[in-house]
Amino acid sequence: MTAIDEAKLEAVPFRVTDPERIPAKRYYDKAFFELEREKLWPHVWQMACRLEEIPNIGDFVEYQILDKSVIIVNTKSGVKAFHNACRHRGVRLANGGGNCKTKGFICPFHGWRWNMEGENTFVFAKHIFSEDVLGKAEINLVPCRLETWGGCAFINFDDNAPPLLEALGPVAERLSARHMEKLKMEWWCQTVLPTNWKLAMEAFMEGYHTMKTHPQLHVVIPPEVTAYGNDVAIMQTMPARNTEELMKRTLIYMERLNTGMAGMIHADEVAIAHDIKDMELPDDVPAAAAMFFDRLREEITARGRARGMDVPDLNELEKRGDFSAVEYIFPHFFLLPLYSAMSSYRIRPLTEETCLFEIWSLAFLPDDEEREPVKPRMLPYDSKEFPEIPQQDYSNLPFQQLGLHAVGFEHMRLSNRVEGLISNYQRLIDGYLAGLDQETLTRAGLHINGAYDGPIKDIGI
Repeated sequence: MTAIDEAKLEAVPFRVTDPERIPAKRYYDKAFFELEREKLWPHVWQMACRLEEIPNIGDFVEYQILDKSVIIVNTKSGVKAFHNACRHRGVRLANGGGNCKTKGFICPFHGWRWNMEGENTFVFAKHIFSEDVLGKAEINLVPCRLETWGGCAFINFDDNAPPLLEALGPVAERLSARHMEKLKMEWWCQTVLPTNWKLAMEAFMEGYHTMKTHPQLHVVIPPEVTAYGNDVAIMQTMPARNTEELMKRTLIYMERLNTGMAGMIHADEVAIAHDIKDMELPDDVPAAAAMFFDRLREEITARGRARGMDVPDLNELEKRGDFSAVEYIFPHFFLLPLYSAMSSYRIRPLTEETCLFEIWSLAFLPDDEEREPVKPRMLPYDSKEFPEIPQQDYSNLPFQQLGLHAVGFEHMRLSNRVEGLISNYQRLIDGYLAGLDQETLTRAGLHINGAYDGPIKDIGI
């Protein structure tokens, strides 16, 4: 790193100087929050919508991030994004979603109109304006950069940022291999958390909290999924004594993960596990576990394909060895795959101590299945209508936000072996706040996009 870059980093308030200690004020200082608004969010790829939200020509949704609003619209020439402002006097044109195929976008103030391609089609009393203020470049909607991947539309306010796939790196290949673009929403919930956006994300960057926060899972975690950071055994439960105990714990674990989160293990996958639970297995527990899960993955793949769904070969994916139960995509998007289905999270800042948190349950569903469009459901963060696992996570976060203000609490203290993702992405944020060059930021991001429960890394910042 050059002396100039180092000087830029030193100017970042509450910079992470010790990778194992994260300054507490990064989670509530207003000036730091405003710096993120100015230096981070205008330059990063953001998951703006799932494409199934806009399946038909003319369908549109609004994506908001802080004070910016973008219209994502499905046009005859592809999915496009436009900055959400009338070119006359700046009124926002779209609120929420709908279909603009027939009427386009109409400004409620003076009635100017635009079609789905962002082209101005009507100016009331055009003769009262000078010609030079009504040129097409002057009054067409301003496009926002958009690229699609994985069944989602991503936007970026920075035209000089690298292409989306270049920014995502290997995580895109891993998730594309799971055919995530074919997944569909089963449900979608939103809540406003009284928590800084980064704090909300960090609860899902490590599994270290499972023992205390999710005890219903910890006590039945099957032995084949309890490895925790190579030789670390913090999550290790007592190994199954025999095949019967192995199967009992495995089925309970799958059932609890399904009811507690849904997308991480789908109800269909639980049903398949029950269908094959009486298969012949060897007495050796590790061998029995390997045989059962091979069969389970095989059945999920075969039965899904028999229903006309493009389920990937789960055993082939397992052989690749790059599997992760939680995949993070900087700065605010998570995908949680275990078998064929996934859970997904998106977090957006609202104020320095509040954020919008969204959860999707995603699954392979037959194309010919008649389904109502899935709309977001807004719930209070302490609602008992959330599945059990989010309830447990959300119960911690508001108290953590309050605790960060405690006298004498200056830094979070991280495990350098299993809480490293928190340190890694926080230092990447410092790179954006310092205004480092795009090549350095993109290279650092490749160390960050991907699996949770990782070690602290040298990301070059």
